Amino acid sequence: MRLNLKKDDLTKRHLLTTQRRLLLELLQEADGHIDAKELYRRASARDQSISPATVYRSLNLFKQLGLIDERRLGKVRCCYEIKHSPEHQHLVCQGCGRIMEFESPLVRKLMDTVRRKYGFKTAKVELYLEGCCQECEDK
Repeated sequence: MRLNLKKDDLTKRHLLTTQRRLLLELLQEADGHIDAKELYRRASARDQSISPATVYRSLNLFKQLGLIDERRLGKVRCCYEIKHSPEHQHLVCQGCGRIMEFESPLVRKLMDTVRRKYGFKTAKVELYLEGCCQECEDK
C-alpha cells in the first residue's frame, strides 16, 4: 500500500515535517510490523537529529490521524503498521518474535453472529495467536 501524503493531509495544526515524513516512509518500507525502538534505530541511521521522543510523539499523532494501527502483541510488545483496509489478524512466534498476518472468514462470521444474537455492531476486532512458527518448531 502506498501513502501519498501532502502537507494538507496532516491538517493545518500538524505540519508534515521532514522527520515525520521520514518516519512515515520507514513505516511503509517496513511493509508490516515495526516497534518504536526499531523505527527509531532506522530513523536515526538516516537522520541523526531525530530523538526517541519525536518517534513516540509522531506515532501517537499518526494513530490519532488514522494513518497507522497500533497493535499490542504479547504482554509488552507494541508494533505499528500502516493502516490498510482489509481486516487481518496476527500470529506471533514466541521463539523468534516474528509476526505474520492472516485472514480468516471465521472472524467475519463471528462478527455477524454477535450482531445477530446480541444486536452489537463490532467496530474493531483485534485477534492474535501466540505459538511457534515452523522454523522455530523445526529447531
